[in-house]
Amino acid sequence: MRKSLIGFGVAGVAAATVLAGCGGNDMASMQHETTTTSPPAASAQQDGHNEQDVKFAQDMIGHHQRALDMAAMVPGKSTNREVTDLGKRIAAAQEPEIKKMTEWLAKWGAAPSTSTPDTDHGAGHGTGHGSMPGMMTAEEMAKLNGATGADFDRMWLEMMIKHHQGALAMAKTEQGEGASTEAKELAEEIVKAQQAEITEMRGLLK
Repeated sequence: MRKSLIGFGVAGVAAATVLAGCGGNDMASMQHETTTTSPPAASAQQDGHNEQDVKFAQDMIGHHQRALDMAAMVPGKSTNREVTDLGKRIAAAQEPEIKKMTEWLAKWGAAPSTSTPDTDHGAGHGTGHGSMPGMMTAEEMAKLNGATGADFDRMWLEMMIKHHQGALAMAKTEQGEGASTEAKELAEEIVKAQQAEITEMRGLLK
């Protein structure tokens, strides 16, 4: 009888120990799950970009597209080698930038650019995301398309300077108000490259 009671007591203690161990494991598991699920929620709130970055990408895509339209006119209108070379360089620089900004918008879950050259013509004519500085109107583009030779070169250079100045304003806003490191770095590149091209174009006009 004594041996049976002792055996029962030992078994009871062992069972209690097992149950306590399971309870501890469950608690630890719950604490682990809570700990591991918290960081993603925090990181979702800190995704590295803000509304200004989205607006910059959407608007600059449309702005760049107008520059590509203007650059595409040069081969058939100009006989000036320097203007022709500049048009090629502008297209070569801005096409990859459009691709890069389009990829950002997809990554950020934002809508593609809704500001196109024909829906956002500058102050007082903009739609979607608001007017973009330096954009040529459809009427100005038609006038440019009707010119040839030296007249075309002069008109194209004057319009492209205005267009670049608009891009500088947009890029500087991004530098001051954006949050995305990638977008702000691109804005800095745009400022440097297009300021240099403005200086070059002013020299060609002289």
